Amino acid sequence: MSLTVLVTGGTRGIGKACAQEFLKKGCRVVVTYKSNDEAAKAFEKECATDALLVIKCDVSNLEAVKKCFEETERKFGGVDILINNAAIASQKLFCDVTREEWDEMFDVNVGSLYNTVKCVYDHMVRKKWGRIINLSSIWGIAGASCEVSYSASKAAVIGFTKALAKELGPSGICVNCVAPGVINTDMNSHLTSDDMNALCEETPLCRIGSADEVAKLICYLASDDASFITGQVISPNGGIVI
Repeated sequence: MSLTVLVTGGTRGIGKACAQEFLKKGCRVVVTYKSNDEAAKAFEKECATDALLVIKCDVSNLEAVKKCFEETERKFGGVDILINNAAIASQKLFCDVTREEWDEMFDVNVGSLYNTVKCVYDHMVRKKWGRIINLSSIWGIAGASCEVSYSASKAAVIGFTKALAKELGPSGICVNCVAPGVINTDMNSHLTSDDMNALCEETPLCRIGSADEVAKLICYLASDDASFITGQVISPNGGIVI
């Protein structure tokens, strides 16, 4: 029986690459997106399969997430693999970050984990099997200047993952964290070519990572081959943070 995978922020970047990988493996895949209807429709058209369900959902809103999971259950059954990928980022001096911006960063990057895990917890515990993979960042490990709120939120994702892994381990559920380095996605589109070249020079592998590379790691962590891996933070970053 094929598994049901839910990927938040799944119509672009790493989330889209994950959805495509899981579809290749014969999974039923649900992806959420917040506002880009054009990208969502293009992704649906590109995949053209009944195994894919695309749902517009603000993952920082618990009621919206509950409705998303209800729709998923009606079509595919309960979620077996949860990929918490949706996130926002911001670059500015901490002294310029408003309290509203700070709260929004945590509502999306951390609050969404509360919302999705709340909805999947009982199903996975009853089944005695599940995979939860949360996306952090190298800046959640090392911190980044002018990205205090983002770094703090991504560090919280790591703490959330480690604690949840201990709690759900006895139920046969693996919870892990992937903390990518600089990846060629829309989130880094604000960087200039000079910025990207500088980051390549700082990286021991001398290049930027791809969304497909991160997606393959996530698919591995979701597989039975990774059944003895839980509570870990794995960082595909080309060696820029060691």
